[in-house]
Amino acid sequence: MSAFEKPQIIVHIQKGLNYTVFDCKWVPCSAKFVTMGNFARGTGVIQLYEIQHGDLKLLREIEKAKPIKCGTFGATSLQQRYLATGDFAGNLHVWNLEAPENPVYSVKGHKEIINTIDGVGGLGIGEGAPEIVTGSRDGNAYNQEERVVCAGYDNGDIKLFDLRSMSLRWETNIKNGVCSLEFDRKDISMNKLVATSLEGKFHVFDMRTQHPTKGFASVSEKAHKSTVWQVRHLPQNRELFLTAGGAGGLHLWKYEYPVQRSKKDSEGVEMGVAGSVSLLQNVTLSTQPISSLDWSPDKRGLCVCSSFDQMVRVLIITKLHKI
Repeated sequence: MSAFEKPQIIVHIQKGLNYTVFDCKWVPCSAKFVTMGNFARGTGVIQLYEIQHGDLKLLREIEKAKPIKCGTFGATSLQQRYLATGDFAGNLHVWNLEAPENPVYSVKGHKEIINTIDGVGGLGIGEGAPEIVTGSRDGNAYNQEERVVCAGYDNGDIKLFDLRSMSLRWETNIKNGVCSLEFDRKDISMNKLVATSLEGKFHVFDMRTQHPTKGFASVSEKAHKSTVWQVRHLPQNRELFLTAGGAGGLHLWKYEYPVQRSKKDSEGVEMGVAGSVSLLQNVTLSTQPISSLDWSPDKRGLCVCSSFDQMVRVLIITKLHKI
């Protein structure tokens, strides 16, 4: 692929904020997104922005008692578009952004900080009741089709829990603390799982074939010179994903499947075959870690990210429809 054919990562808009921003999420079916974080005075903040004429307009600022670490629209309907958040005190709140004075729903989920949150069953994706999963001091990913939750831990463990039988279905260790986990899609049979870690590595697991002793086949890649904080798959093409690094870099990757995704071992038992990963583009946006990243579910190539230099950036990534 020549330099002219490669996707380009373009900073469309960047805006400095007066607080530490931990997470940002697109509001479904809109040109709006929310940012979440904490003010220096120790309170939490949610801001709602809209892209207007190439600039960001602040529509609403909501201040709350506790710093807000993470949020998701994954368990809400398109009509309501409620935001579920996790805060530093272990509270899970669901907010109506039109009337945010009091939460629509509130529960004490953990004794300490909720580091990560994910939702499924809303937005017309998949089937069944909306569900929210939270993780304290670990990472998580959700797959609704098989009702499994995947959790990553700071000792490098990755555990796959089956919610139907309430049992541990699979576990492995990737030798470094897990920072982020994501299935390539939530609403299909498990296909791929990406796990990112400290020391700049990520692993892609082929989740289609589970061997009784070897587990799932995987490929690993040294992506960044520092911690890989986030991974996000492109909603419109699940073979493409972005990783965000501790040195302020973004890397765009493509996963290629092998000719055959499974083979028989010496005993005739099916086992998975891992594919390969290639780097399509990379860019350095900041001198500080990129703390969060979210693709627009509606507009291919539109992306929002936040970093610890108190900046939020709207990115356009070109030529994704040609890959």
